[in-house]
Amino acid sequence: MNRLDALLKNNRDWADRVKLENPDFFSRLVKQQKPEYLWIGCSDSRVPANQIVDLMPGELFVHRNVANLVVHTDLNCLSVMQYAVDVLKVKHIIVCGHYGCGGIESLLKKSRQGLIDNWLCHISDVYRKHEPLLAKLSGEGVRSDRLCELNVLEQVTNICQTTILRDAWQRQQEISVHGWVYDIHDGYIRDLRIDIDNHAEFDAGYRQALDRIATRIDRTVEN
Repeated sequence: MNRLDALLKNNRDWADRVKLENPDFFSRLVKQQKPEYLWIGCSDSRVPANQIVDLMPGELFVHRNVANLVVHTDLNCLSVMQYAVDVLKVKHIIVCGHYGCGGIESLLKKSRQGLIDNWLCHISDVYRKHEPLLAKLSGEGVRSDRLCELNVLEQVTNICQTTILRDAWQRQQEISVHGWVYDIHDGYIRDLRIDIDNHAEFDAGYRQALDRIATRIDRTVEN
């Protein structure tokens, strides 16, 4: 039997080190499930949610899946959202994609990965919707980056269209939806500047964010 003794030792060392540096850490943590943020991000091991925004455990409620998708039939994601909005009363939902996403690149390369190809069909839908824009780009890397951004934009759209958010806004609950992309190359988060505070803002916010991405694409083509 192959045991994970190294990881268990790491855990003990970490817990002992934390308690030495901050004796009250775990007693406070038990009472600390009051996050203001729901993070919907990619499962990629290089994108640790709490770490890249420098928040402590208990300050960020997290859902992750391959390519940070919000699918209206995914009861896992929807359950996380419903609990975060209705029970925890988070004030912000952040969709954070990342450049160099394996799901995005797999789709663009048309490589077969197995069962996950069915999940990535949702990204294919995003690609087809914005194909005229993406077709302007010749480089594989830059096309992947823009598709990462467009994918985040569409997932923000999907969140805003859920009954969870529409009901929350209808009862005037304070909650906003945001779209970001994390750059693994330098550690910085790129704000796509889509910040939706209510359903009335959705259409205009979506169009403005899409126009900014389209402008970036046109500038890339011109250069």
